[in-house]
Amino acid sequence: MSDRTASAVLDERPSLAQTPMLLSGNHAVAWAARLARPQVVPVYPITPQTPILEKLTDFQAEGTFDAEILTPESEHSVLSACIPASLAGARVFTATASQGLLLMHELLHYASGARAAIVMANVNRTVASPWAFWPDQTDSLAQRDTGWIQIYTESAQESFDSVIQGFRIAEQVQLPVLVSHDAFYVSHALEPVHVPSQAMVDAYLPPYAPKHRLSTDHVESWGNVVSAEMFCRHRQELEAAMAQALEAALAADREWGELAGRSHGLVERYRCDGAKTVVVAIGSMCGTARDAIDALRDAGEAVGLVKIRLLRPLPVQALRAALAGVADVVVLDRNHSPGLGGIVHQELRGALYGMPGAPRLHGFLAGVGGVNVSPAKIVEIVRAAMQRGDAPAGSVWVK
Repeated sequence: MSDRTASAVLDERPSLAQTPMLLSGNHAVAWAARLARPQVVPVYPITPQTPILEKLTDFQAEGTFDAEILTPESEHSVLSACIPASLAGARVFTATASQGLLLMHELLHYASGARAAIVMANVNRTVASPWAFWPDQTDSLAQRDTGWIQIYTESAQESFDSVIQGFRIAEQVQLPVLVSHDAFYVSHALEPVHVPSQAMVDAYLPPYAPKHRLSTDHVESWGNVVSAEMFCRHRQELEAAMAQALEAALAADREWGELAGRSHGLVERYRCDGAKTVVVAIGSMCGTARDAIDALRDAGEAVGLVKIRLLRPLPVQALRAALAGVADVVVLDRNHSPGLGGIVHQELRGALYGMPGAPRLHGFLAGVGGVNVSPAKIVEIVRAAMQRGDAPAGSVWVK
């Protein structure tokens, strides 16, 4: 919003209501995409993302989704269609999962380098080989250096809100946004989702009108061959845009909170007051961890949870503030980087390096490949870490 706050618009238009619906995480994403009014939607089906595509085509068939849906022959071609559409000034949405995201890898770099404001939903799923179809975040975490803003969500409601916010962030800083949620735990599970009216989303998300775009009226070009010095400057500008994305994400979340009455933050603290040990996780495991934290608190143990929602750009200062004064941090990774261990564990090590009084970091590979991690198992992991005292440099596999 430019000269009026979102809350002022809401006050003037009391019809901006929200309707509770029972939706899966994937259908929540499709509803968010519909309400964001994208003009071009290239998509390719892949388990467990396919219900997003199916729901969008249902919307189009019933006349409630006015977008050009393209179905190319592969995910590589999907992103090949997304990039020029975005550079031509269209609002663009797509969705994928697992091997589909890996097939896009080359063009993920191209999209961010071209500063294409695409929003893509990714359903976190195991990568081959061997074949499996369970929740695992290695697919998107393997793309963390491609220049895409990365948001990880815990629930269908958060996925809905994050897609809407993703367009605000992407179009403000001219970088693509990836919104990821876990396969099946979120993608196919049903839960109540508050879906706002079209007027409410329109008040939050104005039409996309980029200053620079491919047009015969104002001739510009993208993707030229450049000198080493020009390429270096370009990367510095991309890094500056990532830095701006931190404030843009905060503002987008805050303003959505004014309209919708809910916000999610970039880093969330749960029962962290007075906590000496804190669990850190991303995605749906945070919901399971809340139950474990409640059980530990009921047992008189001072344990809290820090949930990372924004992983790129990594909110280093927010993480340091959230973990200040904590003695031990237990990182739960539903991913695996061979030769490194847990990716979030190592990200946190870098974020806290040199911090005065930094906590000890205990990394656990928990839930890799979709293995179920119950609240009781998390309680067991936390107590084992607290009893150890020292913290191994590497990640420990959870049996």
